[in-house]
Amino acid sequence: MTTQELLIKAKEAKGALSTITAEDIDRALLLMADLLVQHTDSILSANALDLDAARGTISEVMLDRLLLTPERIAGMADGIRQVASLPSPLGRVLKHHERGDGLVIERISVALGVVAIIYESRPNVTSDAAALALKSGNVCVLRCGKEAHRSAAAIVEALREGLKKAGLPEDMVLLIEDTTRQSANELMTADGYVDLLIPRGGKGLISACVRNATVPCIQTGTGICHIYVDSAADQDMALNIIENAKCSRPSVCNAEEVLVVAEDIAGEFLPKLRKRLVDDRAEHPVELRLDEKAAKIIDGTPAGENDFDTEFLDYILAVKVVKDVEEAIAHINRHSTGHSEAIITENAEAAEKFTRAIDSSSVYVNASTRFTDGGEFGLGCEMGISTQKLHARGPMGLEELNTYKYIIKGKGHIR
Repeated sequence: MTTQELLIKAKEAKGALSTITAEDIDRALLLMADLLVQHTDSILSANALDLDAARGTISEVMLDRLLLTPERIAGMADGIRQVASLPSPLGRVLKHHERGDGLVIERISVALGVVAIIYESRPNVTSDAAALALKSGNVCVLRCGKEAHRSAAAIVEALREGLKKAGLPEDMVLLIEDTTRQSANELMTADGYVDLLIPRGGKGLISACVRNATVPCIQTGTGICHIYVDSAADQDMALNIIENAKCSRPSVCNAEEVLVVAEDIAGEFLPKLRKRLVDDRAEHPVELRLDEKAAKIIDGTPAGENDFDTEFLDYILAVKVVKDVEEAIAHINRHSTGHSEAIITENAEAAEKFTRAIDSSSVYVNASTRFTDGGEFGLGCEMGISTQKLHARGPMGLEELNTYKYIIKGKGHIR
């Protein structure tokens, strides 16, 4: 089926949304979660084909993003159930105003309509996006990369079966069959069919959507995440946080890419860092790309011109030594993509200065950037991490997939 034909189906399904209750949606979500688990074998078979085709063409850490296991599928189903358990965002009275003449004006939350998401090699995004779109009353149009398309198709088959069993239109969840750039371009310019486009992937994808989209588009995802180790840091805590932020899953957008260290402690701290991330990690040592000051203290790779502006998504960490928190803030705001940054310090004044001055969606004190995630923030799961400031910022959950309209009630009022 062509992309245009699928968009027509999405628009038709959108028309049925007004008659579907929150209870209908929750029942469908629970059935979709159950069907996802029941289809585990077929999903894993499809995923094995995707993995075989991708080996040798993408890195090991990117293969891990593509990999599905029974545990990961069960986790995807649990994510859907968590979304089902959340309060419905639809129909909330956001603002109520009664004029002196008795005219009542209310602002009410409503669905956006058709939400399209373009994503790359993470099959779990398929179920997360579908669940959030459905719970917020939207039709979901999915367009995944070619590396994950077999996996996504098997997941969508299970989700659509759940919708059918719940008596809801199966076309509330649709997967674009074309994985070429043509289909992405069609979504970017699908005026009248797509109410919101969310690109979730690398810098190239996001830039292309922001540059070319004629439909409303959210800028998401690219994460050059920084951690600043202040002169007043607990160094053992800092090492634990850095290892988690860099190594627990380096292929995700909330992983640390840049470490900034105060020069007062650099001579003591950087050797400890090298031991923790390089010497003690035989299986996956981290390549340290060092600025001139850091290179005088420990061995590593000299930082290149672009290393402080690169989302590595790998076991690579750029390291910079700065004078103090003010210089750290200036460096981070200059190179950040607006995703997530952290300060490690026992100095409350430094922490306050950092959180106030850093211009990113999520700013941490003494915690890993890996918490920037819809599930961790209590949103069930997420549609993506918005790094822009209008409409949505940070993890996008149910509220960010709604808009509002005004309902005005009168008794023959005229102006």
